[in-house]
Amino acid sequence: MLSKLVAEFGELPASQKALLVAAGVGGVALLSAGGYLVKRRIDNTPPKQWRKAGELTELYVYPVKSCAPVVLQQADCADLGPQRNLLRDRTFMVTNADGKFVTARMKPKMVLVQPRFDERFETMYLTAPGMPELRIEVGALGAADATRSTVWGETVPTVDCGSEAARWFSRYLLDKEDGYRLRYYPLKYTSRRRHGGDTGSLQDETSYMLFNEASVTDLNRRLENKVTVLQFRPNFVVRGPEPYGEDRWRWVRIGDAVFRYEMPCLRCIFTTIDPASGVAHPDKEPLRTLKQYRQLPSYGESPAFGIHLGLRRAGEVKLGDPVYFA
Repeated sequence: MLSKLVAEFGELPASQKALLVAAGVGGVALLSAGGYLVKRRIDNTPPKQWRKAGELTELYVYPVKSCAPVVLQQADCADLGPQRNLLRDRTFMVTNADGKFVTARMKPKMVLVQPRFDERFETMYLTAPGMPELRIEVGALGAADATRSTVWGETVPTVDCGSEAARWFSRYLLDKEDGYRLRYYPLKYTSRRRHGGDTGSLQDETSYMLFNEASVTDLNRRLENKVTVLQFRPNFVVRGPEPYGEDRWRWVRIGDAVFRYEMPCLRCIFTTIDPASGVAHPDKEPLRTLKQYRQLPSYGESPAFGIHLGLRRAGEVKLGDPVYFA
């Protein structure tokens, strides 16, 4: 296109040719940008026709990355994930002294750290085997000193939760007085750019993960030691679809909230950790079995189990809500 512009105006002075070429480049850029924005708008426009898949039977929020969930009856769906006031999904994480995140892949007994919140969802309490209860006033953390932490190679803004929380996690996970810190993500929006802004606060991939109850039932038919959905750490559990029916969903609607499919949930060694005991399976189950039948050609060796979602319309969800797909 640019060579045609130059040929048609070959007799013009060089300065005018340059202006025309620049205009051509700008026009191409505008057209490209316009096409991208139109495509993005279309891709993010919810469908008008929906099919019922089943109903929402379990709802989980994981306030501390790699630790146990809080079980909810209802939640508000926001950009960072499901929440109730200051109870928000994966806004806390354990780090080393340099701010690099620590997960149960390294310290499996992290899954035994049990959070709970007060009735106003403003104060978090943490318990763990052999440890006293730790209280954290979440609302007060906004006034703490800002720092930077690293999760999956990305630098994120955080605030430190103080020396008491640092000692608590260091004693529990390291059997030492120091070495680990507890950090909090203070923003209401994501600072990360993976998955088009759907990555959330401190999540591995996106701010929502949906799981089909029938899929784990099918997996258990192949296992000697049965597993539960909590081994896979979903936010939403749906009852009703056939096993792996969720693989074909591109849109999901629950209550007032609408989500778009982003990618399959690719499973790792974390799935081998029993959420009830904090011990990894010696034969790396159920990951080993999943690799036998749930690998997708375009995603390498990691098996797919569940789907990651990005929020497209905020709203409230509650147990028993019908789940629709398109």
